[in-house]
Amino acid sequence: MSDHPWLVLGLGNPEPEHAGQRHNVGFDVVRLLSSRLGTRLGRYHGPAWLARASWLGREVLLAQPRTYMNESGIAGAHLTRTLGIGLERVLVVYDDLDLPLGRLRLRASGSPGGHNGIRSLQAHWRSKDFARVRVGIGRPPAGVDPIEYVLGRPQGADREYLTATVERAADAVLVTVESGLEEAMSRFNRPEQNPPEAEATGGG
Repeated sequence: MSDHPWLVLGLGNPEPEHAGQRHNVGFDVVRLLSSRLGTRLGRYHGPAWLARASWLGREVLLAQPRTYMNESGIAGAHLTRTLGIGLERVLVVYDDLDLPLGRLRLRASGSPGGHNGIRSLQAHWRSKDFARVRVGIGRPPAGVDPIEYVLGRPQGADREYLTATVERAADAVLVTVESGLEEAMSRFNRPEQNPPEAEATGGG
């Protein structure tokens, strides 16, 4: 296997009551990847769950913080320090309110954009230069509080559409590991057909 593993860090809140929430799509992507790669997330000796796998001869480390979202940097910093992984081999997966439901956007760096998990990672790593896969969850309907929205669970067509988006996000991670971020960006940063407005209400 490659001497330089990738660390794929999916963001979310760890307690069971948060499962299936929009804010936990990063967890969902990592969980799906662990299933595809035939491994299982287990408790690491630090503030994260960790799984080791390989993809086309390349080592992949899958991780989920055991901290709350706004303290993701504690887990991220511990993982990179103890595993000896530089930020150039880190890929963070998380939900994004500012992208339409179903859109993916891969970037090599960037601002937090109001996302507390990314803000925490940047504070602890003291850098914004790490790759990320942003998974679009769409904006809340008029009159719905954004916090209530991200902690809600999509229903009906929205749920099916987000499930398909998680599948594509997992594909994007594997393409990044195999062929690099530029190739993954060229393949996955394309607008996808959004669900009909009547179905994409974000009700949860």
